[in-house]
Amino acid sequence: MFLIEKGCIRVAFNNNGKDVTSQFFFENNMVSSIESFKKSIPSPVMIETIEPCTIWTIQKKEVDRIIAEIGEIPVLRTRLIDGLFERTFDYINHFVSFIRDTPQQRYLNLVKERPQVVQRVPQHYIASYLGISSVHLSRIKQKMAKNNH
Repeated sequence: MFLIEKGCIRVAFNNNGKDVTSQFFFENNMVSSIESFKKSIPSPVMIETIEPCTIWTIQKKEVDRIIAEIGEIPVLRTRLIDGLFERTFDYINHFVSFIRDTPQQRYLNLVKERPQVVQRVPQHYIASYLGISSVHLSRIKQKMAKNNH
């Protein structure tokens, strides 16, 4: 498990040779392959720094020990559970947006809800995250700029 002190990390996977970004993490976020971490299996995703980063690592056995200790402290247990649910909500919202929203609406939501992604992440990773090509993302941004004038 990694704690980001400084920088940006993306989580991605390979879909038949195509690199697909599933999430971005920034300062004060914790990142891990949850499946791998919990089940001790190979990770289905890769975790990659996309900015210079300062990262703290913690091994699974230490996390297990901390979770056991936190379980006895209601406030910390609640914070841990809330953090896990927030991450799950993010993934669900991202999944639902692919069904419900157009690519332009997904981009507008990203600008509104996570402006740091638009400010700090290279465009080709944003396009991958939105499920579109870099060219399509450029068209969306041009259209938005044109409509704002």
